[in-house]
Amino acid sequence: MTTTIDLETALSGLRASAPATVGRGALVAAGLADEYAPIDTPLGQVFVAWNGRGVSWVAAGDDGTVFERTFRSKTGRQVDRAAALPPRLRQAIKRRLGGDRRARISLDLRGHSPFEVAVWTKALEIPRGEVRPYGWIAAEIGRPKAVRAVGTALAHNPVPLVVPCHRVVRSDGLIGQYSMGGPDAKRRILAAEGLDTRALEADAAAGRRYTGSDTTHIVCHPTCRDARRVTERHKVTFPSLSAAAAAGYRPYKHCRPVSLAA
Repeated sequence: MTTTIDLETALSGLRASAPATVGRGALVAAGLADEYAPIDTPLGQVFVAWNGRGVSWVAAGDDGTVFERTFRSKTGRQVDRAAALPPRLRQAIKRRLGGDRRARISLDLRGHSPFEVAVWTKALEIPRGEVRPYGWIAAEIGRPKAVRAVGTALAHNPVPLVVPCHRVVRSDGLIGQYSMGGPDAKRRILAAEGLDTRALEADAAAGRRYTGSDTTHIVCHPTCRDARRVTERHKVTFPSLSAAAAAGYRPYKHCRPVSLAA
Protein backbone atom coordinates (compact mmCIF):
# COMPACT_ATOMS: atom_id res chain seq x y z
CA MET A 1 0.00 0.00 0.00
CA THR A 2 1.41 3.42 -0.98
CA THR A 3 1.72 5.77 2.00
CA THR A 4 1.04 9.51 1.92
CA ILE A 5 4.76 10.19 2.29
CA ASP A 6 5.53 7.91 -0.68
CA LEU A 7 2.92 9.76 -2.80
CA GLU A 8 4.34 13.17 -1.94
CA THR A 9 7.84 11.94 -2.76
CA ALA A 10 6.66 10.65 -6.14
CA LEU A 11 4.85 13.87 -7.01
CA SER A 12 7.83 16.01 -6.05
CA GLY A 13 9.73 14.45 -8.89
CA LEU A 14 7.25 15.91 -11.36
CA ARG A 15 7.90 19.47 -10.24
CA ALA A 16 9.35 21.83 -12.85
CA SER A 17 10.07 25.55 -12.81
CA ALA A 18 7.75 27.70 -14.92
CA PRO A 19 9.43 29.30 -17.97
CA ALA A 20 10.58 32.85 -17.32
CA THR A 21 8.39 34.04 -20.19
CA VAL A 22 5.13 32.90 -18.62
CA GLY A 23 4.80 35.88 -16.29
CA ARG A 24 5.87 38.31 -19.00
CA GLY A 25 3.39 36.85 -21.49
CA ALA A 26 0.57 37.27 -19.02
CA LEU A 27 1.46 40.94 -18.51
CA VAL A 28 1.53 41.56 -22.26
CA ALA A 29 -1.77 39.74 -22.76
CA ALA A 30 -3.37 41.89 -20.06
CA GLY A 31 -2.02 45.12 -21.54
CA LEU A 32 0.23 45.78 -18.54
CA ALA A 33 3.41 45.49 -20.61
CA ASP A 34 4.25 45.48 -24.31
CA GLU A 35 6.47 43.83 -26.88
CA TYR A 36 7.83 45.33 -30.07
CA ALA A 37 9.47 44.24 -33.30
CA PRO A 38 10.55 45.85 -36.59
CA ILE A 39 8.62 45.78 -39.84
CA ASP A 40 9.57 47.09 -43.29
CA THR A 41 7.45 49.90 -44.77
CA PRO A 42 7.75 52.38 -47.67
CA LEU A 43 9.53 54.64 -45.16
CA GLY A 44 12.02 51.93 -44.25
CA GLN A 45 12.13 50.00 -41.01
CA VAL A 46 9.78 51.03 -38.24
CA PHE A 47 9.18 49.55 -34.81
CA VAL A 48 5.68 48.41 -33.83
CA ALA A 49 4.72 47.82 -30.19
CA TRP A 50 1.67 45.81 -29.15
CA ASN A 51 -0.06 44.12 -26.24
CA GLY A 52 -3.25 42.16 -25.69
CA ARG A 53 -5.34 45.27 -26.30
CA GLY A 54 -3.78 46.07 -29.67
CA VAL A 55 -1.03 48.07 -31.37
CA SER A 56 0.16 50.72 -28.94
CA TRP A 57 3.08 52.55 -30.56
CA VAL A 58 4.72 52.94 -33.98
CA ALA A 59 7.93 54.85 -34.63
CA ALA A 60 10.66 54.99 -37.24
CA GLY A 61 14.26 54.25 -36.40
CA ASP A 62 16.95 51.62 -36.12
CA ASP A 63 17.80 52.04 -32.44
CA GLY A 64 15.66 49.83 -30.23
CA THR A 65 17.08 51.44 -27.11
CA VAL A 66 15.73 54.85 -28.13
CA PHE A 67 12.37 53.31 -29.00
CA GLU A 68 12.15 51.58 -25.62
CA ARG A 69 13.09 54.73 -23.72
CA THR A 70 10.55 56.85 -25.60
CA PHE A 71 7.83 54.24 -25.18
CA ARG A 72 8.36 53.97 -21.43
CA SER A 73 8.36 57.75 -21.00
CA LYS A 74 5.12 58.13 -22.97
CA THR A 75 3.15 55.16 -21.62
CA GLY A 76 4.72 54.32 -18.28
CA ARG A 77 4.87 50.64 -19.28
CA GLN A 78 7.75 48.27 -19.84
CA VAL A 79 8.43 47.16 -23.41
CA ASP A 80 10.73 44.37 -24.58
CA ARG A 81 11.89 43.39 -28.01
CA ALA A 82 10.40 40.27 -29.58
CA ALA A 83 11.84 38.17 -32.39
CA ALA A 84 9.05 39.26 -34.77
CA LEU A 85 5.51 40.54 -34.90
CA PRO A 86 2.80 37.90 -34.46
CA PRO A 87 2.05 36.57 -37.98
CA ARG A 88 -1.58 37.74 -38.01
CA LEU A 89 -0.64 41.24 -36.88
CA ARG A 90 2.17 41.47 -39.39
CA GLN A 91 -0.12 40.39 -42.21
CA ALA A 92 -2.85 42.82 -41.12
CA ILE A 93 -0.40 45.75 -41.09
CA LYS A 94 0.88 44.79 -44.53
CA ARG A 95 -2.68 44.69 -45.81
CA ARG A 96 -3.47 48.05 -44.21
CA LEU A 97 -0.40 49.63 -45.80
CA GLY A 98 -1.51 48.12 -49.08
CA GLY A 99 -4.80 49.99 -48.87
CA ASP A 100 -7.10 47.35 -47.39
CA ARG A 101 -9.16 49.33 -44.86
CA ARG A 102 -10.97 46.12 -43.90
CA ALA A 103 -7.80 44.70 -42.35
CA ARG A 104 -8.65 44.42 -38.66
CA ILE A 105 -6.03 45.92 -36.36
CA SER A 106 -6.93 46.49 -32.72
CA LEU A 107 -5.46 49.66 -31.22
CA ASP A 108 -4.50 50.43 -27.64
CA LEU A 109 -5.18 54.17 -27.33
CA ARG A 110 -5.39 54.39 -23.56
CA GLY A 111 -4.42 57.71 -22.06
CA HIS A 112 -5.62 59.79 -25.00
CA SER A 113 -8.60 62.13 -25.09
CA PRO A 114 -11.90 61.28 -26.79
CA PHE A 115 -11.21 64.14 -29.21
CA GLU A 116 -7.85 62.67 -30.25
CA VAL A 117 -9.35 59.21 -30.68
CA ALA A 118 -12.17 60.67 -32.80
CA VAL A 119 -9.62 62.41 -35.05
CA TRP A 120 -7.53 59.26 -35.50
CA THR A 121 -10.60 57.10 -36.09
CA LYS A 122 -11.81 59.46 -38.82
CA ALA A 123 -8.38 59.41 -40.49
CA LEU A 124 -8.82 55.65 -40.89
CA GLU A 125 -11.62 56.34 -43.36
CA ILE A 126 -9.41 58.13 -45.89
CA PRO A 127 -8.64 55.76 -48.78
CA ARG A 128 -5.11 54.89 -49.83
CA GLY A 129 -3.74 57.39 -52.34
CA GLU A 130 -6.15 60.15 -51.31
CA VAL A 131 -5.85 63.06 -48.90
CA ARG A 132 -8.25 65.23 -46.97
CA PRO A 133 -7.60 68.59 -45.28
CA TYR A 134 -7.60 69.13 -41.52
CA GLY A 135 -10.87 71.01 -41.93
CA TRP A 136 -12.54 67.93 -43.40
CA ILE A 137 -11.79 65.89 -40.29
CA ALA A 138 -12.92 68.74 -38.05
CA ALA A 139 -16.23 68.94 -39.87
CA GLU A 140 -16.70 65.17 -39.99
CA ILE A 141 -16.33 64.77 -36.23
CA GLY A 142 -18.70 67.66 -35.52
CA ARG A 143 -16.01 70.18 -34.49
CA PRO A 144 -15.73 72.41 -37.59
CA LYS A 145 -13.86 75.18 -35.76
CA ALA A 146 -11.27 72.85 -34.24
CA VAL A 147 -9.01 72.73 -37.30
CA ARG A 148 -5.84 73.59 -35.40
CA ALA A 149 -6.67 71.10 -32.67
CA VAL A 150 -7.09 68.42 -35.36
CA GLY A 151 -3.57 69.18 -36.59
CA THR A 152 -2.22 68.89 -33.05
CA ALA A 153 -3.99 65.56 -32.52
CA LEU A 154 -2.56 64.17 -35.76
CA ALA A 155 0.93 65.28 -34.74
CA HIS A 156 0.50 63.25 -31.54
CA ASN A 157 -0.80 60.11 -33.28
CA PRO A 158 0.98 57.22 -31.46
CA VAL A 159 0.42 54.74 -34.28
CA PRO A 160 1.27 56.47 -37.59
CA LEU A 161 1.02 54.40 -40.77
CA VAL A 162 -1.44 52.09 -39.01
CA VAL A 163 -3.63 55.18 -38.54
CA PRO A 164 -2.80 57.07 -41.75
CA CYS A 165 -2.31 60.62 -40.54
CA HIS A 166 -0.07 61.08 -43.60
CA ARG A 167 -3.32 61.29 -45.63
CA VAL A 168 -4.33 64.54 -43.93
CA VAL A 169 -2.92 67.78 -45.35
CA ARG A 170 -3.08 71.42 -44.48
CA SER A 171 -6.32 73.28 -45.11
CA ASP A 172 -4.55 75.37 -47.75
CA GLY A 173 -3.83 72.17 -49.68
CA LEU A 174 -0.10 72.03 -48.95
CA ILE A 175 1.43 68.84 -47.56
CA GLY A 176 2.13 69.98 -44.02
CA GLN A 177 4.21 68.34 -41.31
CA TYR A 178 4.52 64.65 -40.46
CA SER A 179 5.67 63.06 -37.23
CA MET A 180 7.64 60.29 -38.97
CA GLY A 181 10.19 62.38 -40.82
CA GLY A 182 8.58 65.66 -41.81
CA PRO A 183 7.09 66.77 -45.16
CA ASP A 184 9.57 64.83 -47.31
CA ALA A 185 8.67 61.54 -45.61
CA LYS A 186 5.00 62.41 -46.01
CA ARG A 187 5.52 62.97 -49.74
CA ARG A 188 7.34 59.63 -50.02
CA ILE A 189 4.61 57.59 -48.37
CA LEU A 190 1.90 59.33 -50.41
CA ALA A 191 3.89 58.78 -53.60
CA ALA A 192 4.18 55.09 -52.67
CA GLU A 193 0.39 55.07 -52.55
CA GLY A 194 0.21 56.44 -56.08
CA LEU A 195 -0.43 60.12 -55.34
CA ASP A 196 1.29 62.83 -57.40
CA THR A 197 2.23 65.18 -54.58
CA ARG A 198 3.84 67.72 -56.92
CA ALA A 199 0.59 68.12 -58.83
CA LEU A 200 -1.34 68.28 -55.55
CA GLU A 201 0.79 71.11 -54.18
CA ALA A 202 0.88 72.92 -57.53
CA ASP A 203 -2.92 72.92 -57.68
CA ALA A 204 -3.11 74.17 -54.09
CA ALA A 205 -0.66 76.98 -54.78
CA ALA A 206 -2.66 77.99 -57.87
CA GLY A 207 -5.94 78.07 -55.94
CA ARG A 208 -7.37 74.96 -57.60
CA ARG A 209 -8.94 73.62 -54.45
CA TYR A 210 -11.81 71.52 -55.81
CA THR A 211 -12.30 69.44 -58.95
CA GLY A 212 -15.60 69.17 -60.82
CA SER A 213 -16.92 67.39 -63.88
CA ASP A 214 -18.97 69.35 -66.41
CA THR A 215 -20.89 66.17 -67.23
CA THR A 216 -22.05 65.27 -63.72
CA HIS A 217 -21.86 68.73 -62.13
CA ILE A 218 -20.44 67.32 -58.92
CA VAL A 219 -17.37 68.70 -57.17
CA CYS A 220 -14.80 66.69 -55.22
CA HIS A 221 -11.58 66.94 -53.33
CA PRO A 222 -8.85 66.81 -56.02
CA THR A 223 -7.52 63.42 -54.92
CA CYS A 224 -10.93 61.76 -54.66
CA ARG A 225 -10.98 58.59 -56.76
CA ASP A 226 -13.81 59.97 -58.89
CA ALA A 227 -12.17 63.36 -59.37
CA ARG A 228 -9.10 61.58 -60.71
CA ARG A 229 -11.24 59.81 -63.31
CA VAL A 230 -12.42 63.09 -64.84
CA THR A 231 -10.70 63.67 -68.17
CA GLU A 232 -9.01 66.98 -68.88
CA ARG A 233 -11.71 67.75 -71.44
CA HIS A 234 -14.41 67.68 -68.79
CA LYS A 235 -12.44 68.85 -65.73
CA VAL A 236 -13.41 72.13 -64.06
CA THR A 237 -11.58 73.52 -61.03
CA PHE A 238 -12.79 75.92 -58.36
CA PRO A 239 -11.12 77.96 -55.63
CA SER A 240 -14.00 77.40 -53.20
CA LEU A 241 -17.22 75.48 -52.70
CA SER A 242 -19.19 78.71 -52.94
CA ALA A 243 -17.74 79.31 -56.40
CA ALA A 244 -18.65 75.75 -57.36
CA ALA A 245 -22.18 76.18 -56.03
CA ALA A 246 -22.56 79.44 -57.95
CA ALA A 247 -21.67 77.53 -61.12
CA GLY A 248 -24.31 74.91 -60.38
CA TYR A 249 -22.08 72.19 -58.91
CA ARG A 250 -22.95 70.14 -55.82
CA PRO A 251 -20.58 68.40 -53.35
CA TYR A 252 -19.95 64.73 -54.03
CA LYS A 253 -21.37 62.36 -51.41
CA HIS A 254 -18.35 60.06 -51.47
CA CYS A 255 -15.59 62.46 -50.45
CA ARG A 256 -17.91 65.05 -48.83
CA PRO A 257 -15.91 68.25 -49.52
CA VAL A 258 -16.29 71.05 -47.01
CA SER A 259 -15.74 74.80 -47.26
CA LEU A 260 -12.23 75.79 -46.26
CA ALA A 261 -10.58 79.10 -45.51
CA ALA A 262 -8.17 80.21 -48.20
